[in-house]
Amino acid sequence: MKVNCIAALEEHLQASFAVSPLSIAIERPPSSMAGDLVVNCFRLAGALRRNPLEIAMAAAEFLSRHSDVEAVDQIKAYVNLSLTSQALFEAAVADPQAPRRDGVLPTARRQRIVVEYSAPNTNKPQHLGHVRNNTLGQAAVSLLRRVGHKVVAVNLVNDRGIHICKSMLAYQRFGHGETPQDREMKGDHLVGDYYVKFDQEYRRQVEQLREAQPELRERADEELFLQTEIGRAAQDMLVKWEAEDPQVRALWRTMNQWVLAGFDQTYLRLGVAFDRTYLESETYGFGRQIVLDALAKGIFKRREDGATVVDLSDEKLGEKVVLRSDSTSVYVTQDIGTTAIKHDDWRPQRQIWVVGDEQIFHFKVLFAILRKLGFPWAQTEDALCHMAYGMVNLPSGRMKSREGTVVDADDLLDEMESLAQAATLQRYEEAPNDLAERSRAIGLGALKFMLLKVNPKTTILFDPEASLKFEGDTGPYILYAYARICSMLRKADDSAAVAKAAAAPVDWSVPGVAAERDLALSCGVYGEVLQRAAAELDTSILAGYLLELSKAFSRFYRECPVLNADSDKLAAARLELCRRVRDILADGLHTLGIETLDSM
Repeated sequence: MKVNCIAALEEHLQASFAVSPLSIAIERPPSSMAGDLVVNCFRLAGALRRNPLEIAMAAAEFLSRHSDVEAVDQIKAYVNLSLTSQALFEAAVADPQAPRRDGVLPTARRQRIVVEYSAPNTNKPQHLGHVRNNTLGQAAVSLLRRVGHKVVAVNLVNDRGIHICKSMLAYQRFGHGETPQDREMKGDHLVGDYYVKFDQEYRRQVEQLREAQPELRERADEELFLQTEIGRAAQDMLVKWEAEDPQVRALWRTMNQWVLAGFDQTYLRLGVAFDRTYLESETYGFGRQIVLDALAKGIFKRREDGATVVDLSDEKLGEKVVLRSDSTSVYVTQDIGTTAIKHDDWRPQRQIWVVGDEQIFHFKVLFAILRKLGFPWAQTEDALCHMAYGMVNLPSGRMKSREGTVVDADDLLDEMESLAQAATLQRYEEAPNDLAERSRAIGLGALKFMLLKVNPKTTILFDPEASLKFEGDTGPYILYAYARICSMLRKADDSAAVAKAAAAPVDWSVPGVAAERDLALSCGVYGEVLQRAAAELDTSILAGYLLELSKAFSRFYRECPVLNADSDKLAAARLELCRRVRDILADGLHTLGIETLDSM
């Protein structure tokens, strides 16, 4: 929101204190204080090299004489001001292009950014945790693009490694050559069944081992992996895979194709798309070569057991393995290579990974290794960023893929559509013609909003029914506000008298009651909200704003008749205010990856 009196204040303070160009952020005062906007002079003290109280006195004195300002109230280093109706509505509402232009950063502040998200394994279908990752990643990409950054969305499919060999070995032993077509199921679901079968057989063998050797009873399951027959067989398969054994590679290609085809269907339903998909099988070798080169240069060393390690004790991360003693790669090996490849492909100023918070330590190690390797693009503080997020839990506890206790992504989407359909039918005597499409959009929008409305670092307890309520802090509540405005605007177009009044130039001195002013001010801070959400990589800032804007509109709708306003001029102004709210809701929801509906 560009406020004339604030722009004038910037110039006045620059001249008064002889400083370079100054920017004053638009802020709203707390609800306990009067006024439309507040100038926080603590934020200006550094740029102006003056005491905040001195700045506040100068600002209050200047603003009290400005024609756009009705009242000024200085409270210590804070200057609260109330604008005239004309100034307020012209700044917050009058420009029809503002919803798309607001929030766009100056060219000098825009960056080239690569955002990696999703990163599923080809040993199982995607589940609720992946849905949160996909939703956060998609929204982060969209939000960064919305404020002007050039963003490349990439996916890294983890299609190799011991976890993939587990599904392959179980299929080899128990699958009897069946295909997804034989079972009439998606390929990722079929392969996931065999991942669970491996775990069941592995646990059976672990129990047999403990019975035969009681001294092993206190050892964790993971420590006994290579002491079981099926664990050794999976590790042997991994070695053969890395040696490009023809039979192992043929089975791997077949099962991966099944899974990737299933992933594509899930991504399509979620509305997720990538500019580039990398495969770990194609990048891990590059990381291995980087490690071997660093070993030859003495940056890494070989341990007595044959493992290649890096000493990160200078960053308090200890010694880390980068190649196992049998020369097979570990997770961080392929991440080293993939990160270097992404930089070479896109030359970004920043790389962001959207990955769960259980991998915080992994990324600290990765970033430290990249700095140790001397890559110049890895040295600055914000060049590499882990956008960590909390897990999504079930009422019964944490999800575990290997035990089959997960909320499958496809089943979840089916359930959300079914619940949305039931909620929609409760609002109609007869089913609308577009029931299926409406149910899909509402269900998916409710799910995405539930995952985006909280800070990404927050752990979520999943409740699909609560997310679909049309009242409260939900996606359907915002979608309904948007649809209500669309309905009102259609009625205005159908009314000749209202349409004629709305076609005339708007007189912004006419509106001015509290609900109108509050709604206009909410519209006016949209650009600042977008920039803050993008800077902090926090979708909840934008989601929370859209909720508050919808609530402000509901109060306005209850208190301020639009089509039946007291005068044509007032009706025209209120209709224009409604259009601005509609446009912001549409832009904000689309930025979060949520589809709008003109009717609910």
